[in-house]
Amino acid sequence: MATALQLAQGNPVLTDAVRRSRRLLNLRALIGAAASTVPVPGLDWAVDAALLSRIVPAINAEFGLTPAQLDLLPGHQREEVQKALAVVGSVLIGKFITRDLVIRMAQTVGKRLTARQAAKYVPLAGQAISAIMGYTALRYLGEEHIKDCVRVAQAARLVLPPPGGRADGR
Repeated sequence: MATALQLAQGNPVLTDAVRRSRRLLNLRALIGAAASTVPVPGLDWAVDAALLSRIVPAINAEFGLTPAQLDLLPGHQREEVQKALAVVGSVLIGKFITRDLVIRMAQTVGKRLTARQAAKYVPLAGQAISAIMGYTALRYLGEEHIKDCVRVAQAARLVLPPPGGRADGR
């Protein structure tokens, strides 16, 4: 399976967006891993949901795929994005991120997260395993989302916004 950088196919603008998105993702996944070590039931789920609800829009912004950025596109370009979204099948691109969307996303790695809950109650080793599993789960979800963004940007032939996600040039 191809990575997001491989999907970017050497396009320097897409490659830069992937790298910026991965930096954001790595930082948030580390925060989630730290929260996973705390043996409070449900805390890691709450932290993961909060992190996902913030990282997904940030990744979308790097690729010019937030609702506000898509509204600035000419009509024909928005249609191209909608067609690309239908092909890719992402429910997180160009949408306001709701609790239901985050839950749907988290369900894709639900078994790992359940095992993580159980592992955290084993002193030290269990907490380390829980942290690793939490980091891996967030990284997986984020990387899959980045791949979807790359596919949509390529299929719709989007001109990506400058770094920082501002599509209006301000």
